[in-house]
Amino acid sequence: MIPEIGQFTLVVACMLSLLQTVYPLYGVQTGHQGAIKSAKVLAILQFVFVSAAFLILSYLFFVNDFSVLYIAMNSNSLLPWYYRLAAVWGAHEGSLLLWVFLLSIWTAAVAVMSKRLPVESVARVLAILGLLSFGFYLFILLTSNPFIRTLPLFPVDGRDLNPILQDIGLISHPPILYMGYVGLSVPFSFAIAALLEGRLDSAWAKWSRPWTMAAWIFLTIGISLGSWWAYSELGWGGWWFWDPVENASFMPWLIATALIHSLLVSEKRGVFKSWTVFLAISAFSLSLLGTFLVRSGVLVSVHAFANAPSRGLFILAFLVIVVGSSLILFALRASTVKSRGRYELVSREAMLLVNNILLAAALIVVLLGTLLPLVHKQIGLGAISIGAPFFNRIFSVLIVPFALFLGVAPLARWKRQNIQDLTKPLIHSLIIATIATLLFLFIFATHFTWLALMGVFLGMWVFSTVGYELCLRARHRHSLFTGLLKLGNSHWAMSLAHAGFAVVIIGITMVQNYSIEKDIKLSIGQSISFEHYNFTFDGIEPLKGDNYTGTTGIFTVHRKGHFVTIMHPEKRIYTVQKMPTTQAAIDPGFTRDLYIAMGQKLPDGAWTLRIYYRPFIRWIWFGPVFMAFAGILMLFDRRYRHKKVKSLVDGENASC
Repeated sequence: MIPEIGQFTLVVACMLSLLQTVYPLYGVQTGHQGAIKSAKVLAILQFVFVSAAFLILSYLFFVNDFSVLYIAMNSNSLLPWYYRLAAVWGAHEGSLLLWVFLLSIWTAAVAVMSKRLPVESVARVLAILGLLSFGFYLFILLTSNPFIRTLPLFPVDGRDLNPILQDIGLISHPPILYMGYVGLSVPFSFAIAALLEGRLDSAWAKWSRPWTMAAWIFLTIGISLGSWWAYSELGWGGWWFWDPVENASFMPWLIATALIHSLLVSEKRGVFKSWTVFLAISAFSLSLLGTFLVRSGVLVSVHAFANAPSRGLFILAFLVIVVGSSLILFALRASTVKSRGRYELVSREAMLLVNNILLAAALIVVLLGTLLPLVHKQIGLGAISIGAPFFNRIFSVLIVPFALFLGVAPLARWKRQNIQDLTKPLIHSLIIATIATLLFLFIFATHFTWLALMGVFLGMWVFSTVGYELCLRARHRHSLFTGLLKLGNSHWAMSLAHAGFAVVIIGITMVQNYSIEKDIKLSIGQSISFEHYNFTFDGIEPLKGDNYTGTTGIFTVHRKGHFVTIMHPEKRIYTVQKMPTTQAAIDPGFTRDLYIAMGQKLPDGAWTLRIYYRPFIRWIWFGPVFMAFAGILMLFDRRYRHKKVKSLVDGENASC
């Protein structure tokens, strides 16, 4: 009976989303205030009912109700309770329910936190969000229902969750990543609502920006968690493989980053309005494209949900309808959007525009590299492969001007910048970056490469310009220390985000140029040495977990004769699926990781092993932490408090 209640709440949520779409728009069209105000009530009711459906499915997983087909296919009585709960989104049907549940959270948040906005504008936004929800509800109910029963016959036990997914990464990565994916629907809805209303002013940009920032924060954390998960769980020792599903999450992030900066310029200077709307549409469109790629069955990936073609066709049709109608509306209304601000070729606006163009170019590269092999195969021209070397080469070219302009932009003035005034700070920053680069490589690099020099210099260049700009701003009216304390959240957010990007650049540079990988055969008692580290294979021990057995290796690590750590890589066999997996042992450090993954036992008693030395790989994940924290600081900036937003909305006139 409980699964039927879950399905009933899902159907009710679907009907509420349809009402949320139709009734408020009718109210806006006719001036019916009751219909307009109903948008918020319907949004909250939809959230309540889909939350009930999600909680019911979670409960059914927890109690091992294998009469539900989805649970029987993705859980097992031996599975630990925390993985049973995470298994709710471990496969196609549950992940879609998670998607629409998170969309309802964003929708309810807009309804609750939009008290200071005109009710007609809010009604339009909530109606668009309701339409998106309705499309996903139909997809779930017609093709991907997680509450379908196996009755009258049902298995005594389930097939178990995919062993690769039985990791803490499954608990944290998908919900956070989906929050970012789904959150981009909010700026998309604001953009479409503004086009429908014919109002694209600074108030629209100012209100859209914190929602975009919130989605970008989740997307940033989610992508970095996925990178860390691949590194720690899959036993490959890598952090990014340019897999199509990895690219599917990276593309919206690129456009969302451009959108944040474009919204800033539209808010402050009243320019880039058409470009900003186009970015808002593109960001969510790319989220839908990622959903199609993962669930259509058109690609093969360790991350993808392989599904029936009918599901892929449904998502493709939904993608075409949403994106096509949005672009048609944009084409019809974009000509009426007029920018009121002007700026010179040398100005902060111009710098931000250049970096927006570079981010768009990076998106095009990833999009073509991801879709071209799929299209090539689907039209019968055979299989082609576009791998990491292609992406690495192109991004190495794009990152140079991007980082250079990223350093210059904060030092430039809005509207017009005298080049002579930039000369001194740029020369000082150049000297500081050069000295810092040479010292860094002298201390941490084992040998010289031009690529390492370029990458570290770009990171140090961003660091130095950020520090120099902070000092200039702090000393403008106060002493250095007092001035730094008086800087606002938005200023610190910009500086921390750029510094986080610099950390990522340095981390990637060091990993790509100075990593050491050893695929070896080692018997018990033998040792191997490299990079001043000595690894001794001391032995093996049997391993038994809740739903797996296996073998644990014991490795003692010394550096220059001093004890460092004992590492325990694992080789597991899961009880139900009899699937072997590798659990790497990682000794993390601020400037390096040591990584051991066990392979197969050979007839002579030796084991195949992978031993990696990864310098500064943690910096690749420290950087996004800085960036996400910067986004949180921005959300708490006093300019986005309700009182400020109200005065802005009440005082602005429509400019489109």
